[in-house]
Amino acid sequence: MKVDMLFTIKRIVKMSVTQTMNSGVSFRSMAVKPPSHPTYDMKGVIKLALLKIWDQVEWSQKDGDHVQKGLQFGKVSGQAHNIVVAERVVLNFMQRMSGIATLTKTMADAAHPACILETRKTAPGLRLVDKWAVLIGGGRNHRMGLFDMVMIKDNHISIAGGIINAIKSVDQYLEQQNLQMEVEVETRTLEEVDEVLRYTSQTKSSLTRIMLDNMVVPLPNGDVDVSMLKDAVEMINGRFETEASGNVTLETVHKIGQTGVSYISSGALTHSVKALDISLKIDTELALKVGRRTKRA
Repeated sequence: MKVDMLFTIKRIVKMSVTQTMNSGVSFRSMAVKPPSHPTYDMKGVIKLALLKIWDQVEWSQKDGDHVQKGLQFGKVSGQAHNIVVAERVVLNFMQRMSGIATLTKTMADAAHPACILETRKTAPGLRLVDKWAVLIGGGRNHRMGLFDMVMIKDNHISIAGGIINAIKSVDQYLEQQNLQMEVEVETRTLEEVDEVLRYTSQTKSSLTRIMLDNMVVPLPNGDVDVSMLKDAVEMINGRFETEASGNVTLETVHKIGQTGVSYISSGALTHSVKALDISLKIDTELALKVGRRTKRA
């Protein structure tokens, strides 16, 4: 039992790493593809997950609709054994995705006119699903992995010996490999923002976005000071996309969104989500009626 469990865990970890490293992993390779607008074929997803072991799935609500406690929004039919075996798999996906979509919708509305993004802080093995749920909730997707966008973060800057050295290294690599992709650099101070702006004004660079990390400062009274973030956005003045990160909550996201920043990223959308309370209940009367007629469940 221990050997089997260890083998399974290794497979899960390997799959999660593959999602980060493998450029072949994308929405384009999914059997049920998410469309560009925030809705998706839940029936198709469930049938895909369950290998079509349920006979029929019907929905009375479209995905993305507002629902309230007690609402019955779907119905499934099939053999009782198949229904109860598949129940937890279905609910796990639905509850997690619905929780992510619900939180995203709330934060996206509050962040306007800025766009809300998730991060790569997703459940291992569920990155495509988690990011899909963000789209459903009206958010935008950040990079899928290490292959579709270059992000120069604090550790890279430390290794390179400075923020300009890090940008130069990326520019040289992309040119040598004949690659074209978006490049984002993390800045933590106004001085770093100024460094980046001066360098890119004098040198051709692949840089497309500047992350303004932890420039939202919590105050003792529970409010936040966004003056540094606002100053940074004004310094950049539309030359690059801007992304605010750090101290983003439901309480602070509206104030952050009013600074003029292009994007607001929040890891909480996927790493701290509260699952929606969804359950499946058997129609006892119908089950007994069918059982008497067929002499089986």
